[in-house]
Amino acid sequence: MTSAKGLEGVVVASTAISHVFGEEGRLVYRGYAISELASKASYEEVCYLLWHGHLPNRAELDGLNATMRVRRELPEAALATLRALPKSAGPMDALRSVASVVGAALPIDGKPTYDQAVQITAIFPTIVAAFNRLRNGKEPLAPDATLGHAANYLYMLTGERPPENHVKSLDTYLVLLADHSMNASTFTARVIASTESDLASCVVGAVGALKGPLHGGAPELVMDMLDEIKSADNIHPWVDDALNSGKKLMGFGHRVYRTTDPRAEILREMARQASSAEFFALARGTEQYAIQELNRRKPERRLYTNVEFYSAAVLNSVGLPRDLFPSTFAVSRVAGWTAHVLEQLVGNRLIRPQSEYTGPEGLKFVPVEQR
Repeated sequence: MTSAKGLEGVVVASTAISHVFGEEGRLVYRGYAISELASKASYEEVCYLLWHGHLPNRAELDGLNATMRVRRELPEAALATLRALPKSAGPMDALRSVASVVGAALPIDGKPTYDQAVQITAIFPTIVAAFNRLRNGKEPLAPDATLGHAANYLYMLTGERPPENHVKSLDTYLVLLADHSMNASTFTARVIASTESDLASCVVGAVGALKGPLHGGAPELVMDMLDEIKSADNIHPWVDDALNSGKKLMGFGHRVYRTTDPRAEILREMARQASSAEFFALARGTEQYAIQELNRRKPERRLYTNVEFYSAAVLNSVGLPRDLFPSTFAVSRVAGWTAHVLEQLVGNRLIRPQSEYTGPEGLKFVPVEQR
C-alpha cells in the first residue's frame, strides 16, 4: 500500500449533492451551476435543493419556511450554557459547545432525519447571535418569525431590522457557501455518520473541522492582512516582503480549483457594490498583484483567489464582527453537512481507511527499574 498525504486524489465517497470541477472553475449543486443559484435562489430554497435533490415549488418552499421559522428558539439548557461561557470564548467554541447541548436537549438522537436537519439548520444562527450579544453585555433576542433566515440572523445580532441590501448580500453569501463537495468538515461529518452516530454529533465534529484556519478560519485572517497592508500604495512592498519571507497570503490558492474559484468571482462583484471605493481598491489591488507574483514565483501551483478573500469583504460590508466570519460560514454550511449525513446513510458502510505504519518493530519490554 502507498499513502496519499491529505488523501490527495483519493475518492472516498459517491455523492449527488455537489461537485467541484477544479480544472474548469465550476461548482455545481444538484446539477445547478452556482451562478444559476447565487442572487436568484434564497438560502431556504438551496437548503431544500440540497436535502431533496430538486428546487421546491411554492407550497414546498412555504412549508419549509414555516417550519424553519418555528424551530429557531433555543432550549433553556442551551441558553444556560451560553450564559455560563466566558465572554472571552471564541464564537466557534461557543457554537461547537452549544450545538452539542442542543443535540442533547431537544433531543436529536437516533438515526439522522430530514426533520432533524431542518431543526439544526434553523437554530444555528440563534446560537451565534445569542452568544455575540451575551459577550457584549446584551440579552439575546427572540427570533423574528416574520423574517427570512438571513434577515433574522442580522436582526438577532443587532436588534434592528436590517436594510435590504445587507439581507441580500448575506443571503447570497449563505447560498454560495452552503456546500462544497468533499471538503474537510463535510468529510468529518460523513465519517461520524458512517459510525451510525446521531446528527448532532456529526455537526459538532464538522464545526470542529471548520474552525481550523486552513478551512473556515481564513476570512477573518484576510481582513487582518488587509489591515496590515493599509493602503493601495503599500500593496507591492507588503506582498513582496511577505512572499520573500515565506509568509502565507490569506485568501489565495485552493486544494481543488486550478483557476479562479467561481464563488470568488460572484463575491468580488458583491464586494465592489457593497464596500467603500477605498476598501475595494485595496482588496482588488491586493488580489491582482498577489496573483501576478504568486504565478510568477510558483507557476506550477496555479494559485488564484479563493472564496475566503472576498467573503471577508462581503461579511464586513454587512456589519459582522470579523471573529464571527467562521461561525457565519458554519451557519451556511450546516445545510450541506446535514445533506451529506443523510446521503451517507443510504447504503452506509463504515469509513475506515488504512494507514501506513512507519514506526519501529520488535522492541522488547524492559521493567521500569531497568530503563
